[in-house]
Amino acid sequence: MIRLPSVPMVLRQLFKKPATNFFPAKNLPPSITGFLDAVKAGKATINPPIPTPARYRGKIVYDRDSCIGCKICIRVCPANAIEFIPETKRVRIWVTQCVFCAQCNDVCPKGSLHMSSEFLLATEDRFNEDLIVE
Repeated sequence: MIRLPSVPMVLRQLFKKPATNFFPAKNLPPSITGFLDAVKAGKATINPPIPTPARYRGKIVYDRDSCIGCKICIRVCPANAIEFIPETKRVRIWVTQCVFCAQCNDVCPKGSLHMSSEFLLATEDRFNEDLIVE
């Protein structure tokens, strides 16, 4: 007898609701800019995004006013994404290097770092100001 262990899983997945965001339109439009113009005119609608789950680890938020410059976050960062700025006694976080492990958040004695639900971080410029947290 041939066993097919993946068949029940495939059947379950066929009837399960997707967990990802749908494309903004029901079908791929011939022109994205034309589609966006139609949305502005009220002739088309955009699929609403799926909300991020609780405790999602998105872009880091840094509260520089509460930071005491202890550098513990720099020591625990496995990706070396955090740099100390001696003139200001604060840190700079390179989001393009971050692996979103949240270890810096866990060790911060003042709670100056936390993860946001922001996940749209793609850009062609790795030195974009939106990808440097100060």
